[in-house]
Amino acid sequence: MMRKAMLATMTAVSVFAATSPVYAQETIKIGANYELSGDAASYGTQMLEGLELAVKEVNENGGLLDGQEVEIVSYDNKSQVTESASVAQRLASEDVVGVVGPALTGTTEAGIPILTEAGIPNVLPAATGDDLTFDASGNVLEYIFRVCFSNAYQGLAGAAFAADNLEAKSAVILVDQASDYSRGLADNFTAEFEKRGGSIVSEQAFTAGDTDFSAILSSLVGQEFDVIYIPSYYTEAGLIIKQARELGLDQAIVGPDGFSSEVLVELAGTENANNVYYTDHFSTESEEAVVQDYLAAFEAEFGKEGGTWTALGYDAAMLIFDAIERAGSTDKQAVTAAIAATTDFEGVTGTFAIDENHNPVKPAVIIELQAGEVANVHNVTVE
Repeated sequence: MMRKAMLATMTAVSVFAATSPVYAQETIKIGANYELSGDAASYGTQMLEGLELAVKEVNENGGLLDGQEVEIVSYDNKSQVTESASVAQRLASEDVVGVVGPALTGTTEAGIPILTEAGIPNVLPAATGDDLTFDASGNVLEYIFRVCFSNAYQGLAGAAFAADNLEAKSAVILVDQASDYSRGLADNFTAEFEKRGGSIVSEQAFTAGDTDFSAILSSLVGQEFDVIYIPSYYTEAGLIIKQARELGLDQAIVGPDGFSSEVLVELAGTENANNVYYTDHFSTESEEAVVQDYLAAFEAEFGKEGGTWTALGYDAAMLIFDAIERAGSTDKQAVTAAIAATTDFEGVTGTFAIDENHNPVKPAVIIELQAGEVANVHNVTVE
């Protein structure tokens, strides 16, 4: 396996924590620009934990290249766009070999011009905005990569699953018209679903923050359709699921990674969270050895179960470390080229290549909920 093979090549004992003893050899600095406070702190904090575990494992297996230890240089962007740009500037001045993060699309966009100017490869764990790896002219940004799939891919995967696995022929879409995330997912779902012979019989709009969806849902009672697609976050989706089921709408409900929270089931009620499916980047239910090894290591280190965001943070870091090994150098240009040339990286969120647009080529995970519990995990690949 690539991950184990990479770790096996590391030869010198080294240390991880900033408080550990100082060794003579030069360290390899990895920058982290994460949301450690503010509205998105739960995401950024988990991704930093993934990075910390990756660095611990690498250093305990001898470091990189000729035994150099890896050092984390981490700053909090406070979930703010302006602060993220400031963090990117600080990291660019500290001779980091690569940067992981931020978690969000907006905070990521703020740092892209700075890291591009500095020629520092930036691997994004979870920023899913469709155009993040392109400049304003539509050219691929040389130094920007990600290990998560894009919003567009989620919409395509959701439609493919609805059409092929659920054998749906007709769908209703409930979309947050004020959200680019929701609108983009809805558009891509529609295009792929219709491409596969399905039809959209109704599209209804709501706004983030709404709590009463009875008018929208009541209009669907008595209509003939097979599936409801809700491209939104758990805050609204949980309530929609609850109210839909209470009105007798028992069709399959499909959603994006915005459903990925235990709060979804709390809002919907376990008795209502049936026949619900959503795209995600990772599943703790996977029986793959690489996933179970990661989960065991994460729990041993942090005393809790790892999840989607920690796994993506881990993979982002490991991709950079693997690229450094393949490049045989910490030269930023060589590391950037190695990331771009990735063909068979075995991550905990899937084995993937990096495509010409600097996105990972890997299946989407579809989580199935029955009675509020994960009942099955499906993989979907859209060609």
